[in-house]
Amino acid sequence: MEIIIISIAAFLVAILTFFSGFGLGTILTPLFMLFFPVELAIALTGVVHFFNNIYKVSLVGRNADKDVLIRFGIPAVIAAIMGSWILVNIPSTEPLFSYNAFGSHFEVYPTKFLISILLIIFASFDLIPYLSNLKFGKSKLPIGGALSGFFGGLSGNQGALRSAFLIKAGLSKEAFIGTAVVVSTFVDFTRLSVYATRFIKSELTDNLGLLFCATLSGIAGSYFGNRLLKKVTLRFIQVVVAILLIIVSLALGAGLI
Repeated sequence: MEIIIISIAAFLVAILTFFSGFGLGTILTPLFMLFFPVELAIALTGVVHFFNNIYKVSLVGRNADKDVLIRFGIPAVIAAIMGSWILVNIPSTEPLFSYNAFGSHFEVYPTKFLISILLIIFASFDLIPYLSNLKFGKSKLPIGGALSGFFGGLSGNQGALRSAFLIKAGLSKEAFIGTAVVVSTFVDFTRLSVYATRFIKSELTDNLGLLFCATLSGIAGSYFGNRLLKKVTLRFIQVVVAILLIIVSLALGAGLI
């Protein structure tokens, strides 16, 4: 049953998140957690996310803006190494606060709470008319890359911050998606390399069938997303990014993901 549920979710989410440049891992991780222990869920999600990105690079990687890749991508990879090292080598911090709701206990950690605040701020840039006309100059790209890479390595939530900066970088919709995919792939490879010792201990080999189906479903979703790309506008993508930023930020701030 979990194979069917996760595969359908991977397909549908891959279509939607193809335009936003983030969200596949964010949504799949808690879904995997319904069926597997947390560590194994993170590992399974990481594998599906990485191979889905590899496929997307083959589709739209050629559209990536090379100058933005250098200014944004290099700081992102360097910062991802730092964030991943901290996650693996430093004990987990205490929750910032916790609460009970709907019969469940939720804990909110400082890192994710900080990310949620940043995402709400960035989301307002696309929803408030005055702010939607603002652009981040190329001088700000290294800051955005470092922030997204560091928090990606530290918590796995790199995509939302990356898209929040790139969507305001004055790129075309094709360049935005292509650049986001290439940067995401390099950061994924970096953090998965650092996480490797943790993942090796997980029972990945016992779930190869699930991995295959989920990965194939995600790739199929990305294929259809790419087919729809010509039919959407940059404004549509900006609104999708803003809405998903708010959803993810609220979920992070509430301790749901």
